[in-house]
Amino acid sequence: MATDDGEGQQPVVLITGCAKGGIGYEYCQAFAGLGCRVVATDIPDQVPGLAADLAGTPAAEALPLDVTSDASVGAAVSDVLARHGRLDVLLNNAGVGCTGPLAELAPAAVSRALDVNFLGQVRTVRAVAPHMAARGSGRIVNVGSVVGNAATPWAAPYCASKAAVHAATDALRLELRPFGVHVVKVVPGAVRSGLGRANAAHLASHQEWRMYRDFAPAIEERARASQTGKATDAAVFARHVARRVMSARPPREIVYGNMTLLFAALAVSPAWVRDAFFANRFGLNKKQR
Repeated sequence: MATDDGEGQQPVVLITGCAKGGIGYEYCQAFAGLGCRVVATDIPDQVPGLAADLAGTPAAEALPLDVTSDASVGAAVSDVLARHGRLDVLLNNAGVGCTGPLAELAPAAVSRALDVNFLGQVRTVRAVAPHMAARGSGRIVNVGSVVGNAATPWAAPYCASKAAVHAATDALRLELRPFGVHVVKVVPGAVRSGLGRANAAHLASHQEWRMYRDFAPAIEERARASQTGKATDAAVFARHVARRVMSARPPREIVYGNMTLLFAALAVSPAWVRDAFFANRFGLNKKQR
C-alpha cells in the first residue's frame, strides 16, 4: 500500500464534496485511515459543520471550495500548496442530482447538474494539473457513475453529466501520461449516500409535472432507486476506492458497488434491450393520449 511518495512524506489528498452523510465524507475517513493528510472541502456554508465532524479524524482538515467558481477552486488549491507544499491526490467527488423528465426540467437545474458534476471537475483539474506535472507525479480521481454508461429515464441531465465525466477522464488519462500523472475513473453502482436521499427529498418538495403528472410515482421511484434494496454501504465503497487509488500501481478504472454487473450488461446491449428494460422498470410502457 502506497502511503508516502518514497521520500517518507505524508501524501496530501484533496477531496471535493465532503459533507457528512455523503460518500465524500467516507472518502475522508478512508484516506486518513491509509495514512494520508486529508483536505476535505465543500461549499463555504458547509465547512464549519464539516470541520466539527472531522475533529476526531487524524490528519484531516476542512477547507471551503465551490467547484462552480474558478476563484474558489484556485484559492483552495493555492491554500493547500501554501500549507503543505504538495498535492498528491485530487478526488473529484462533488456532485448533485437532477431527476425528472427532460422536457419539463428547469434549464437552471440542467445547467447546475452539468456545472457541478462535469465542469466542476474540469476546474479542479485545471488548478492542480500544472503542479502535479511540474513534480512529475500525482493522481487525479474523477467520479462518474454506471448511468454514464447506460442512461436511465427521469435523470437525463445527471446521466449526461456522468457520461461527459467518463469521456473527459479517458482523454485526460492519456494527456497527462507524459507528465507522470495517473488518472483514475471511478464508476460507482448503487451506493447509499446523502446525495441520493437529498435528491429524493428535493423532488418530493419542489416539483409538479404537467405532461408527466401521471408518471409522478415512477419519477419518484427513480429519485430513490440508488438508495433501496442492496445498495452498497458508503464506507465500504470509499475504503475500496481509497485502497485502489493509493496502491503502487493505481488502476485506470474502478467499477464497484451494487448493480454494476447489471449496468455493464445494459451498456453493451442493443438499444432495444435497454429501452425495454428501462421502460418496464420506470413505468414507460403505456402510451399517453
